[in-house]
Amino acid sequence: MLWSVSRRFLSTQLLFSTFSHTTTLTEQSCIRCLRSCKTLDQLKQIQTQIFFSGLHQSRGTLNKLMVFCTDPSLGNLHYAEKIFNFIQEPCLFVYNVMIKAFAKKGSFRKAISMFERLRKGGLGPDNFTYPFVLKAIGCLGELQEGRKVHGFVVKTGLEFDAYVCNSLIDMYALLGEDEYAQKVFDEMPERDSVSWNVLISGFVRCRRFEDAVDVFRRMQLESNEKADEATVVSTLSACTAMKNLELGKEIHDYVRSKLRFTIKISNALLDMYAKCGFLSVARQIFDEMPTKNVICWTSMVSGPIKDVVLWTAMINGYVQYNRFDEALKLFQEMQSRRVKADKFTMVALLTGCAQLGALEQGKWIYDYIEEHGIKIDTIVGTALIEMFAKCGCIEKSLEIFNGIREKDAASWTSVICGLAMNGKTSQALEFFSEMMRAGIDPDNITFIGVLSAFSHGGLVEEGRQFFHSMREYGIEPKLEHYGCLIDILGRAGLLDEAEELIVRIPNNSNVITVPLYGALLSACRIHGNVEMGERVAKRLADIESSDSSIHMLLSNIYASVDRWEDVTKVRKKMKDLGVRKMPGCSSIEIDGIVREFVVGDSSHLSPCCGE
Repeated sequence: MLWSVSRRFLSTQLLFSTFSHTTTLTEQSCIRCLRSCKTLDQLKQIQTQIFFSGLHQSRGTLNKLMVFCTDPSLGNLHYAEKIFNFIQEPCLFVYNVMIKAFAKKGSFRKAISMFERLRKGGLGPDNFTYPFVLKAIGCLGELQEGRKVHGFVVKTGLEFDAYVCNSLIDMYALLGEDEYAQKVFDEMPERDSVSWNVLISGFVRCRRFEDAVDVFRRMQLESNEKADEATVVSTLSACTAMKNLELGKEIHDYVRSKLRFTIKISNALLDMYAKCGFLSVARQIFDEMPTKNVICWTSMVSGPIKDVVLWTAMINGYVQYNRFDEALKLFQEMQSRRVKADKFTMVALLTGCAQLGALEQGKWIYDYIEEHGIKIDTIVGTALIEMFAKCGCIEKSLEIFNGIREKDAASWTSVICGLAMNGKTSQALEFFSEMMRAGIDPDNITFIGVLSAFSHGGLVEEGRQFFHSMREYGIEPKLEHYGCLIDILGRAGLLDEAEELIVRIPNNSNVITVPLYGALLSACRIHGNVEMGERVAKRLADIESSDSSIHMLLSNIYASVDRWEDVTKVRKKMKDLGVRKMPGCSSIEIDGIVREFVVGDSSHLSPCCGE
């Protein structure tokens, strides 16, 4: 086939040529030049010589040129696109190269457009075309386009090609169509390790964690394929979400005997143990990872290295289980090892500060963020808003919020919740209205924030209406939402309505009713409703007889109406049941250090206090 190029394009490219026009290029010498090419200017010079010498008529040379132009490390995709547009009859290989380049760069629309152009040109896509087209469709979330291309796959007889099928599974998982993904998998005559891995990761992506584990078990029983790094990492993600420590340990043993501890595997194991509360094992995995040599940051390092993801996962584990001091110590060690913290490290630390109300530590982290040029995007901004709000600095939260360029549902929600918890009811409701005007859909946490604002403001009717409007937004009320409404009704003394609400909750279970009846029991104490308090306390005691708070609340209800004999009976019953009241606990930040106090604790006495 003859290949031609516009004379106008050729004359433009001749301006870049520094080669002697008397030099005769061969296909081999041209390929050697491409391999040694280091800059775009050199590429333009070589391309000029290719067309000047007539080598553009050689499919092999033109293919090599397009491969080089689309190479992300050496070429230039925009320049490749210009060359492509001057080729009158591109072959399938060139189309595939361009589609792959567009998909890898994230130019998904262009990848799909190139695929449509290929088909209109009368060429038949092959098993190298479809995977990148399907990837682009999945990333764009276009289900109808995906089904249409799936139809083309069947028409071209590639519905049983493993490479194409794996890409179809991945596309359907990206689109949230996990049933279609499983159907493609089940109909495959032969599956490779990628097939199993894509389905497992697809189920994890769709939050079908039990199904992901089931596929992992099927892979062990039905397949000769061995679990590799990708299998292990995806399955451990499912274990983490399900808190399935037993399977996590089993996979850990498998890695010890069959694989090696890569960065990804170590990080997944660390994350699993940390989120299951086994911080000592998580720390052991962390400590066993060789420390990264900063001098070799950009050079090849043999063996696994400890990167920022591992440090952050370990810090997050400590924060999650309220061991903030150890999280800070680890962060200090991270700095001494010259490992650069990222925004996720900052978010983990800010979350710890918010939980403890550690304002001075939070301010120091905020200063660190600014000094080290960490961008305050919606993720970091939301963590800062929450930290300052929980530490009582709501004006600073508002300042952070106003500085975020592109606000999402999380950032709006955090500022609404912050205003509500600081008693700024009117402002919280104004921000919610503004959120609606901005076209941001509220999520279930947004509703918690607004309901809290109604509760603090004593706005009963508005709270009722807002609660019942949740389903209009496609959100089903959860425990926290019912808790907010019980609080609204309880503060207003509408105890009968609150009790009736709990009884009418659909599919209620002890997990839901216990905390709600606990909230109602607190309201009974505030309003001195002894009759209902006795009834609610009995229900709770039948379910959670060892919970000291139930007995103490009932005791306080009796005390509020001077029924001291009944107080004594409750205390005696607690003693008979072996129920002990948990000591009160509080914390205070002194000189940047958070100190915790419990009732009867003498460990923090100063010398002047005496004995």
